[in-house]
Amino acid sequence: MSTAAAEKMPLSTHLREARTRAVRAAVALLIGTVVGYFTSDLVMDVLRAPITDLAASRSASLNYDSVTGASDLQLRIAVYSGIILSSPVWLGEIFGFLTPGLTAKEKKYTFGFLGAALPLFVVGCLTGLYVFPRMVEVLTSFASSEDSTILQASYYFDFVFKIVIATGIAFVLPVFLVVLNFIGLLSARSIAKAWRVSIVGIVVFAALVTPAADVLSMFFVAAPMVLLFLAALAIAWLHARARGYRSNLGAPTADELKTGRAQTTPTERSRTCSA
Repeated sequence: MSTAAAEKMPLSTHLREARTRAVRAAVALLIGTVVGYFTSDLVMDVLRAPITDLAASRSASLNYDSVTGASDLQLRIAVYSGIILSSPVWLGEIFGFLTPGLTAKEKKYTFGFLGAALPLFVVGCLTGLYVFPRMVEVLTSFASSEDSTILQASYYFDFVFKIVIATGIAFVLPVFLVVLNFIGLLSARSIAKAWRVSIVGIVVFAALVTPAADVLSMFFVAAPMVLLFLAALAIAWLHARARGYRSNLGAPTADELKTGRAQTTPTERSRTCSA
């Protein structure tokens, strides 16, 4: 559907399309949740593995603080799994509804952002899954070997979920820097000036989500984030140079198109400034 057709579409048609897409997304979520429910035991076994390893050397276990605790946790894991498994469908429905109203340039930026952000988010989540067993091992080592480590299952799985999601989001942040640069809200020079603060922030984040004694895990979290930040800076510089090159050739830049100065040549602009 073209942008012009989307603008002419009556409100009732928009609402029917939104309802149809919402139903498709809901059905996909329901199917994903059912699949997640039947695979929740496998997910729980994977997430429980650090506690199982810990129990081999000391008393350690996951406990439920209510009669419905186990079923509630299993249902939550099923819903989380359903959201993840059905994400290609509901993301496709959302963007299928929104993109007809976007310009060609906005579509290019949107799909470029998604094409970079989604794989990086997945890699970040996998990094979080790699890190959290070592966090459990180191953090529980502060207790005496004579003590029992008894963890509430709901709090433990919330802890794992937050670590995984936080690491995934952290890996996507450089993409936001590139987007802000492309739309003109953040210059490459500003990103470059903040490189020291950014590196320190990355190291602090890596130190917070990894055990202090596990330098290797901290490196595995910090190194990719530093490389992604440097890549974002390089892309911003290349974009700035490309805009400057187009400006020197007399091609209108995005800022000139907005201000109405696109019809003037570089010579005319210099004469105007001299006047």
